[in-house]
This record gives sequence, C-alpha cells and structure tokens, in this order.
Amino acid sequence: MSNDFLLTAPEIVLTLASLVLLLMAAWMGDRSGKLLTWLAVLALAVAAALVPGIRDSGGIAFGGLFIADSFAAFSKILVYIGAAVAMLAAQSWFGRDKDFRAEYPVLILFSAIGMGMMVSAGDLLTLYVGLELQSLSAYVLASFQRSDSRSSEAGLKYFVLGALASGLLLYGITLLYGFTGTTLFAGVAAGLGDGISPGELFGIVFVLAGIAFKVSAVPFHMWTPDVYEGAPTPVTAFFASAPKVAAMALLARVSIEAMGPATEAWRQIVIFSALASTVLGGVAAIGQRNVKRLLAYSSINNVGFALIGLAAGTHAGVASVNFYMAVYLVMTLGTFLVVLRMRDPEGRPVEDIGSLAGLSRSRPGLALAMAMFMFSLAGIPPLMGFWPKFYVFQAAVQADLVWLAAVGIATSVIGAYYYIKIVKIMYFDDPAPAYAPARDAVGTAMILAAALFVSPLGYPTIGALDLLSRNAAGSLF
Repeated sequence: MSNDFLLTAPEIVLTLASLVLLLMAAWMGDRSGKLLTWLAVLALAVAAALVPGIRDSGGIAFGGLFIADSFAAFSKILVYIGAAVAMLAAQSWFGRDKDFRAEYPVLILFSAIGMGMMVSAGDLLTLYVGLELQSLSAYVLASFQRSDSRSSEAGLKYFVLGALASGLLLYGITLLYGFTGTTLFAGVAAGLGDGISPGELFGIVFVLAGIAFKVSAVPFHMWTPDVYEGAPTPVTAFFASAPKVAAMALLARVSIEAMGPATEAWRQIVIFSALASTVLGGVAAIGQRNVKRLLAYSSINNVGFALIGLAAGTHAGVASVNFYMAVYLVMTLGTFLVVLRMRDPEGRPVEDIGSLAGLSRSRPGLALAMAMFMFSLAGIPPLMGFWPKFYVFQAAVQADLVWLAAVGIATSVIGAYYYIKIVKIMYFDDPAPAYAPARDAVGTAMILAAALFVSPLGYPTIGALDLLSRNAAGSLF
C-alpha cells in the first residue's frame, strides 16, 4: 500500500496544495492572488520532481487502477508546464481589469490533478473520474470573468456540451463493461481479443466519441470556437495546451492498451476524425477575424495531424504523437502569450486580427516572435514545427498508410495560408493603432523562451525529445 501512495505522490501533493491554497484564498481574499499563483507554480514543480517513471520504470498502483509509467510521466510534465504558464500569464492580464480572483490558481491545480489521473488511468472508471475532475474545473474557468457576458456564455456552452460528451463516454464504458466483464484496460483488451461483438464495437465508438470531444476532434469540435472566443484569454491558452495534451495521451493509452486487439476497428474512426479535423480546421479558419477563433480552428487542425500518428497504431506512431504534442504545447502557449499583449491604448483586450497590422514597426520584437510561432505552426522549415509533422507522416508511411500521409501533407498547405496571412498583416499592411505598452517581465521571458525553442536554436533539444517520446511510447507496447 505504501508503494501505491509513492506512485501517486504527484496527485497527493497537488491535492494537499490545492486544499491549503483554497483555505488561504478564503481567509486572505483576492489580494492574495499573486502569492497563491507562485505557490501553485511551486506545487507543480514539486509534483513534477516526484513524478514516477522518469528515473525508474514506475509501476502499477491500486490493483491496476492507476499506472505510473514513463508514458504518464512524459505527459504529466507537459501538463504541469502548460498549467504553470497559464497561471503566470493570467496575473498581468486579469490584473489590469481588477478582476483577478484568488481561486484561479486553485482551479488550475484541481484541473491538473484530474489530468494526472487521466494520463495514468488503467481502468475505465479512473479514466472517467479524472476526466470529470478536469472538466468541472474547466467549466468554472471558462465563465471566470463574471462581468463579461461572453465568458458566462462560454461556460454554459462548455458545460452543456461537456455533459453530453460525458454521457456518451459513460454509455460506452457501460457497454464495454457489460460485454467484457471488467473495466480494467488489461481485462477489456483480453475480452476484445476473443473477437469483437457488435456490443463491444458500439462501446468502442462511444468511448472514442467521448474522448474526441475533449481533444476537440471533428465531428465533436463544435464547442471549441465559441468557448475559445468567450473564455478569458489566459483560460483559452490553458484549454488549448494542457488539457489537449492530457486528452491526447488518454486517447493513445485507451486505444493501445485497452483496445489494442481492435486496432482495425478504431483505426477507421481515428482516420476519419484525423482527415475531417485537418480539412475543417484549415478551411474554417480562413475567414476568421477574431484571433482566438482562428487559434481554435488551428488547434482542431493540429489535433488532426496528431491523430494521423495515432492511426498508425504502432510504437513509432505513438512516439510521433508524444513529440507532436510537446512541440505543439510550446508553439500554442507562445502564440497566446503574444495575444495577451494585444491591448488598445486604454488597456482593453483586442482580439481583431486586423489590429496586428503594422506590428513589425510599433513592436518589432513581438511581431518577430508571432511570425516565428505562425511559421512553426504551419510546419515550415527550419522552424521546430516542421519536425512533428514530419514524424507523424513518417509513422503513417511506415504503417502502410501512405495515402493518409499524402492527404495530410496536402491539407497542411491549407493551414499554412492563414498562418502566413497573419505574418503578411503584421509586416506589410498599413499600421493600425499601436498596442498599449506591456510591463510584464515574466510574460516577456516566457515569450522569448518559446521563440528560442521553435527557432533553429532549439534543434539541440530534438534528440532528447525524440528519445523521451520513444521511451514513453514504449511503455504502452
């Protein structure tokens, strides 16, 4: 039993930290927001240091309910990075509007606990509990800015559609349990190994549908543009990064460990979702004028490319998904950190893409960083964003899915159009009114770090990141 608690140490640390910070928020009020944010970041750092599976092989806790392997460790580190950046970015953004409340970092920590359970789930019920813990925090975060009607609307839409997805997932879990007699991933895989009955097939479809909602893959993407646009920008940055990584890791684990014998069945679903996501994410973004809606479709587009790697169903395929999500996390956070700087001279947030016009003349450093993130998201070499796409296409080719890789390459051209369009607006259009000056040293440092990573200067990290991705994927096979 003591070993079980050691394997769940990160979740225990974050739970205790969340409860303590919640009490501090109640006693000290909103004025403690900045202190609580830094304490929450410290808690994430401690949890990251205690993650099993990094320096050892990890293990299985609580009779298979919780898996602490290198795959979970890799995903948790990414989740904690995304959560920490979302908390630090919120300080200056909310601070100007005087509506930063002390419970913001606490909600992020609760969400991080849920995401940790998601990526370590070894049982369908652990999966569901982790997913719901993450989602409940997300519903509140989406409607965090109570003075903004768009934020309240975003929270309501997310809650209603999230409840629908939760019902689909729970129904799928019920079917798999009914036809295989267990909720453990290993037991489900054994049950599917005897042949797939129509009931088990329906269970697979519903489980994948429920998880696809969390990664905002087509056709379960409908909530993404509205929620991304309506939620406060730091919350949108969080939604586009850490939960996306956790949901993709969960989808990979469920597909390989629980549904491995049914690969041919779920591969068709994943391929359809991948192609639909890359096409819709590319085409629908072209006419967008709101930068957050555009980035919502960008996230759908990128999920489609990651799903191409998963569709391979191989060790190389899962490794490519890990690599893709790691680089995607940095590119997306860097982009949103730039969006957080978009404020008019009165300090009000600006979301219109046209306001970026002439940014290269008023804020050349910020424009250069944004251009690097856009080119990287488009997958244009020599920037870092080229390599994740290369790896997922390579994995698809090795799995004899050459046609899927070819279609993926073709659809990536569509997405490149609107990324390059933003660069064109910043460098060649007539200048729009300049943004208000930013006084946020932490935000500037994070933008610089992200820009250096996606630039050719980040190439020395490719070898280590590829090795970590492959080691993490190996624990699922």
